[in-house]
Amino acid sequence: MEYPIGTTFMTGGKFPRECTVIDIFKTFNKENELVKTQYCATHIFLGQIVTDYSVPEATIARGLIK
Repeated sequence: MEYPIGTTFMTGGKFPRECTVIDIFKTFNKENELVKTQYCATHIFLGQIVTDYSVPEATIARGLIK
């Protein structure tokens, strides 16, 4: 399942944070088959916007905010 840009989710761990998907990266092989989908997400840390460029789809699925 592909999550659209703008989807918000919570990360896991001791200090969870609210993240927002801002971009989708897709990797294709030579036969033009989809191999991997990664997401780019941002969150606020001490007033600064922090960007994570390699968020797996499972992380979003676990922390999806309804």
